[in-house]
Amino acid sequence: MSAAMHRLANGLTVAVDPIAGAESVALGVYAMVGSRSEPENCSGLAHLVEHMVFKGAGGRNTRELAEAIEDVGGYMNAWTSRDQTTFHGRVLARDTALLAELLADLIRAPHMSDEHVEREKDVILSELGETIDSPEDLVNDHLFEAAFMNQPLGRSILGREESLERIGREDCVAWMTGELVPSRLILSASGKVDPDEVLKLAERLFGDMADKAGTPIGSAEFTGGLRNDRREFEQAHWCLGLPGLAASDPRMPALAVFVQALGGGTSSRLFQELREERGLAYSIGAWNQAFADTGVVAIGCAADRNRAVESMNSAREVLADTIETLTHVEVRRAQAQMEAGVLMALETPQGRADQMARSIEVFGRILTLDELLADLRNVDIGAARAAGAALVDGRTAIASVGARLAAVA
Repeated sequence: MSAAMHRLANGLTVAVDPIAGAESVALGVYAMVGSRSEPENCSGLAHLVEHMVFKGAGGRNTRELAEAIEDVGGYMNAWTSRDQTTFHGRVLARDTALLAELLADLIRAPHMSDEHVEREKDVILSELGETIDSPEDLVNDHLFEAAFMNQPLGRSILGREESLERIGREDCVAWMTGELVPSRLILSASGKVDPDEVLKLAERLFGDMADKAGTPIGSAEFTGGLRNDRREFEQAHWCLGLPGLAASDPRMPALAVFVQALGGGTSSRLFQELREERGLAYSIGAWNQAFADTGVVAIGCAADRNRAVESMNSAREVLADTIETLTHVEVRRAQAQMEAGVLMALETPQGRADQMARSIEVFGRILTLDELLADLRNVDIGAARAAGAALVDGRTAIASVGARLAAVA
């Protein structure tokens, strides 16, 4: 990686990482604010805004935005998470300026008509309905509700039907102008990029934005709890959540290795024990999500309704056994899987742009590849077991769809 970071006078951060031999450019504007920062009565606002900017921006309407990027063979998209909102795209190098201008228009000059807001709310209500009908998606929302009970971090990114109905054009405009401020924005570019050109584009398109504080992002704490959705599906879906770590915690690499060995692939303990050996689950795995101030580690499973409790109890047993008996071979395998994932992601311009933005969000700088790999390679069996043991502190979050799991809470 040959990445470099710059900061404009107004606080906006620019990250550039050229890739030799590339012909395309991935460019994104990453805002360090997401659904956890919304007012409670406007839950779903950040996601709605992400949709709304594509309904017209700058001098272009919806169709003209789509045609402008596709006329040059590129694409644009956006996504919202609990702690980030991202507007990004990819084009051939000769069209970098066009992509940057389009992204700037999305953020700085969206049309936001009342008619489009109401129409897009209907679209999102359909998306919300699709999630409610999808137990594998719904159980993850329930997990966050249980893990971060009565906190913004526990709310669904999509919002709720009643909160979406309250949101109007003025709320969308206030969100963009009040929260997408320069000190929270990272312009990240990788591929066939000229660093000087990207800096000039950043200055021209964003340099005159006035910075402001933005609404402080409230802290969150893993509380644990229970959320059962007893509607009947063909299978039961459940998640067992445990308190994780903040993204910048120095123990995070060890925790990531432990979670990978526990349930990160088909060679993992959970998959081999619950699916291959006992036939208790159709799918089983573990994952880790970290935020600025907290985190969650989860085991997720799809199983026969009548064996849901048995499968969760078995997963708990595997977790406890892994903490005590995790082997050097498993640690090395998990490290190899994670190192391959890092290196494969960094082969693409999009992967590099994403990595730089995330690194800046978490650490305030771009970690080098050597640093990324050293943190991973330096995890030993003692650190991995200790990270696993720290998960079991008495707090658990249990979410289910299609089964009642209160008996094992």
